[in-house]
Amino acid sequence: MSARLKWVLYTLMSLALAFGFPPLFVAPDLTLHFERLHIFLFNLCAGGTILIYHTEQRPNLSPKGIAFCILAVIYALLAFFECYGPAVAAAWVLAALVENVRERRFGFFPKDFFDPRVRVTHKFHQASLLCLAIGLFMSGLVILNNTFFHWVDLPALELRSFFLGFSFPLSLITMSVMFSLVRDQFSCSVRVLKNIAFWVVNLGVILFFVFIIFQRFGWQLFASSLLTVCVILIFTLYMRLGIREQQKNFLTSGMCFLLFTAVTGTLYIGLHLHGDYDRHSSMLLLRLHAFASLYGWNLSGLAVLIRYFDFPIRLHSSRLIAVHWLTVTVLAPLGTHYRPFAVLALACYLWVLYQMLFSRPSIGLYSQPFGPETA
Repeated sequence: MSARLKWVLYTLMSLALAFGFPPLFVAPDLTLHFERLHIFLFNLCAGGTILIYHTEQRPNLSPKGIAFCILAVIYALLAFFECYGPAVAAAWVLAALVENVRERRFGFFPKDFFDPRVRVTHKFHQASLLCLAIGLFMSGLVILNNTFFHWVDLPALELRSFFLGFSFPLSLITMSVMFSLVRDQFSCSVRVLKNIAFWVVNLGVILFFVFIIFQRFGWQLFASSLLTVCVILIFTLYMRLGIREQQKNFLTSGMCFLLFTAVTGTLYIGLHLHGDYDRHSSMLLLRLHAFASLYGWNLSGLAVLIRYFDFPIRLHSSRLIAVHWLTVTVLAPLGTHYRPFAVLALACYLWVLYQMLFSRPSIGLYSQPFGPETA
């Protein structure tokens, strides 16, 4: 990946976290949707661009990748300034662009999902692109429904819900990379477990999203618990069968973040379902969950994708991971309430992100695009 593209991604990811703290620094009567920039700049703009780059497997970002990055930033800004008509057009053009990239790599119909011979890493990769395209298309429909036509009245059906819609593709591509580092096993039971994990993750999150929209907290708790069990299964397979590479340090940390988000998410839903909870404490738990998901789990995966052909990297991985955890689980959540912690969180995050993106590789190489991924 070129240094120029890394700086673009570094800027987008840095601004994304910075837009998580404006309520502490701007006038209370200034009603702007900063959370949309906080979420979309990271998940959609930076994450989507990295996904396109990783899928096309080219030394430099392609014209399609450049177009996606620019249009995604435009879409985020349009949503932020409530220019909803052009935002719908931007979302659907982005969806068509992602679908074009997916079709060129995998074909129109995702038949590989149903083929037990195809490696799970291949399935997660295609599912990531498909999920991103569907999420972009649905976000346009949500804007049309809520702003212009009002076909259905669902309070939870709003753009904020696409925190999950645009975060999930990054989770899937991270799992794709994780399973690419898992040694091929010809054991039928291992292959079955991998495919079970694939289907439980995808169907579980889709159902979880539906339960959020319809505000079915009991079913949300069930889906969240099922996904937690599945994450534990994936983590076990990865730790037992994973190749010992430096990437594994980042992805193991990422899996710990994912387990952390599973626990905090399930706890939040349980408290909400119970009904007897303190709103202030509940919101702090929700922010802790969101930061760990967005800037913990997702960032760990994106860092590996950005440096995919650079490993091993000259950096103190243990120190970096420790500062990463401190920033995401302590400083950033406190930073939503106290200005000094917000400044400190942003400073530490900038350092962590710089080390992840720009630390010197000890070996530089470029691999040819992957061939058919069959077990």
